[in-house]
Amino acid sequence: MHPRRFARVRPTGRNADVAKLIVGPKVPVVDCKVVDYSPGGACLEVWAQTKLPDRFELLFGATKKRCRVVWRTGRRLGVAF
Repeated sequence: MHPRRFARVRPTGRNADVAKLIVGPKVPVVDCKVVDYSPGGACLEVWAQTKLPDRFELLFGATKKRCRVVWRTGRRLGVAF
């Protein structure tokens, strides 16, 4: 097994794990949960049955990142920044 490039951090705080996915200008924002977060990527859990594209923006607190989907398993997906 290869070591991780960046250390993963679990979000802390009451609402720190809630984020929004911005898919497009005319598409509604999708709510999600941040399972873990690192400088290079994140693991997200999406509740909606929405088909997400491979690229979107993640709004997490005051941070806005352009994401690329790396893997998908059930309701969870891994993204790279």
